[in-house]
Formats: sequence, C-alpha cells, structure tokens
Amino acid sequence: MPPRRPATAAPPRHRPAGRIRRRVRAIGLGALAALALVMVGFGIWAHTPYRADRAPVIDVWANGEVQVQYLDEGIVMSPAGDAAALDSSTGLVFVPGARVEAHAYMFQLSGVVEQHGVTVLITEPTLNLAFFDTRTLEQFTTAAPEVDRWFVGGHSLGGVRACLMTPGSDAAGLVLFGSYCAGDVSGSGLAVLSIAGENDALSTPAIIEQNAALLPVDARFVTIEGANHASFGDYGAQAGDGERTISSEQMRAELTALLGELLG
Repeated sequence: MPPRRPATAAPPRHRPAGRIRRRVRAIGLGALAALALVMVGFGIWAHTPYRADRAPVIDVWANGEVQVQYLDEGIVMSPAGDAAALDSSTGLVFVPGARVEAHAYMFQLSGVVEQHGVTVLITEPTLNLAFFDTRTLEQFTTAAPEVDRWFVGGHSLGGVRACLMTPGSDAAGLVLFGSYCAGDVSGSGLAVLSIAGENDALSTPAIIEQNAALLPVDARFVTIEGANHASFGDYGAQAGDGERTISSEQMRAELTALLGELLG
C-alpha cells in the first residue's frame, strides 16, 4: 500500500478589502448616529427649562418702584420711583439654576430693588445652563456703570458658577441660594450669605453644611423654614424636591430682609 502524503494546510483566507471598508464605514456611521441622537436629546432637554410663573413676572412689571430692562448682559432690575431716591450704589449679578428660566427669579429678587435700591442683573445663560456661560463678572457689570459695588450670587448650579466668578474679580461678596461652592474660596475675604431651604431635597441643608469649610469662616448661614429648592424662584415644582410650605410672598419677604442686611 503506497504511503499517504501528508495533508497540506489550507491557505489563509483573506477578507476582501472592500468588505472591511464597508464594515468600518457602517461602524462609523452607527457611532455618528448615536452621537447625533445624544446631541438632539441634550438639545431638547436644555431647551425645555422650568418656565417662570407668569403672575409674579407681571407683578414686577407693574411695580412702579422697579424698572425692568432687557440688555445683552441679562435682565436688569433697577430702582425707580421712590426707590430711586434710596441712591444705592450696590448691585447683584445673579445666575439662575440649571434649566430654570431667568424670569423665574424676578419676583423673589425685586424686593431688594424696591426696598433697598439695589440694582439686580439676572443672567440668561446659554442653553439655560450656567456652565455654558463663561463671561466674567466684569462683562456683566457693564449693564449698570453707575453701580460701583457688586456682589455675585446664584441658585443651585448658578451658585456654583457664581463661586467660580469671584477669583480675580472685584466682587464684594457672594450670595448662595440653595447652593454651595465646588472650589475653595475660604481665603477670599468675601462677605458671604448662604441661604438654605428647610425642605430642600436637592441642595439639602446637610450638603450645604458639609461644604461650609470652602467658604470664609465669617460666612453667614441661614435656613428658611418651609422652603424647598424651588422656593428660591417662581417656576413651579421641581423633580426630586421636598415639600414646600411657604408662600411665594413669604419667601420674597424673607429673602428681601436677608439680602437687605448684606447689600442694603
């Protein structure tokens, strides 16, 4: 019987280059489609903010002691009528919380304009998110050149952004509504007022206390009874928040008194 020839290995199979290119192209197109969906979803999310309640905004417009202007820097509320005679040279640049319409803070902040003559500028961040607005404090204060002493503040994420605006600026102080600093400003020498809501389930009083060491040792901490996270503006209920047991008018009175002590 003749010897059997050893079996030879089958030659390696090579995938055609065209097939590989098609697969790579399909993967790339799939990744781009997924990225596009994420971007569209983010855009829709960012462009559907918590809308301001209409009635409080109308109240501000009807208030003869408050002049409202819409400028490139933001919504400016300045003293008018008898309030103009208070002759305050103090201003507050205020940054809204994430996805909260700037108008939602007009009523709550108008009290310090009316009763203490303070000029208030509420910023209108890109995509309704404070971190997309990288302007400096000085780029906002151009809206009211007659004011020579400026404070900066914000609500929630807006407060975090306000903290980042203070280094290297001429800010006299910092105001936080249901917020805290993410960086250390303890050595800044700023006058700081931190206001918490008793029933705030988002920026809870406990979280604010945990981050207190990042603020100057003489920072003032106040908790408003019955207030939740959304009480600092007028935009309805906010997902994940606690129960609110304080009215909008009561909240405005509390904030006006506290801000007046710092700014007035």
